[in-house]
Amino acid sequence: MAKPAGVRRTYDQECGLAHGLDVVGERWTLLIIRELLHGPCRYHELLEALPGIGTNLLADRLAHLTEAGLIEPTEPGRRTAGYALTDLGRMLREPVVGLARFGLRVAAGQPRTEGAVTRAQWAALAIEAMVDQERVPPVDEVYQFDVDGERFHVEVAAGRAAVRLGDAPEPVATIMTEADTFFELGMRRLDPIEAVISGAVRVSGTPAAVPRCLWLIGLGSDPAAAPRFGRGAVAAR
Repeated sequence: MAKPAGVRRTYDQECGLAHGLDVVGERWTLLIIRELLHGPCRYHELLEALPGIGTNLLADRLAHLTEAGLIEPTEPGRRTAGYALTDLGRMLREPVVGLARFGLRVAAGQPRTEGAVTRAQWAALAIEAMVDQERVPPVDEVYQFDVDGERFHVEVAAGRAAVRLGDAPEPVATIMTEADTFFELGMRRLDPIEAVISGAVRVSGTPAAVPRCLWLIGLGSDPAAAPRFGRGAVAAR
C-alpha cells in the first residue's frame, strides 16, 4: 500500500540495517553526515560543500536528521544557525569510513567522472578510510599531511593508527599536495613515485618513515620486505 503524502518511505523490516537505512538511506543524507564528521557547519557551508543538492532538499534533509536525533542546531532560533552531530550521529563515523573504504576500492583505476568535484576537507576522512590497521608499523611515530592547506596527521602508537585534525608537533614525515592529486592517488589513478618525481607531491622527513607511511595507507610496498644489503649500505640523501 502506498504511503500517504509527506510520510517517508520505510523498508518495514525488523532489522537493524533496515532501520538504519530508514534514517540515512536517502540521497545526500550520508554526505551531509560526512561534512559534519569534520565539525559543525552552517547551512551555507553545507550548501557550498554539496553542489547540486538544492536549498529546499538540504533543508528537508536537515530537518529529518534533526527529528531523528542525529544532528542538532548549534545556535537554535538563529537564521544563520549551524549544525553539529549528536552522540547518536557520531556513531555513524565507522560505517561512513567503511563505505568510503569500499568506494575507494570500487573507483580504483576508473576514469574520473567529468565535472566531479574534490575538496581538501574530504582528505582526512579519505586517509582514515585508507589506513590499514593490519599494516601499522612497529614504531610510534606521526605522519603529517597538508592537502591544499587542510592539515591533519596520522598518529601511530601502541600498534594502532589514528587520524587527527590539525598539525602534529613532531612529525617524522610530512606529505604535501593538492586536493586533485591527493584523490587521484587515493583512487589509484596516479603512481605515488611518479607524483613525487613530478613534484605533484612533496615529501620531507625521515627517509625510513616515508615508506612506512605509504605502506600504512596502501600506496606503497611493505618496507619489511625490502631487500637488505648490510648495515650502512644504503644512506639517505
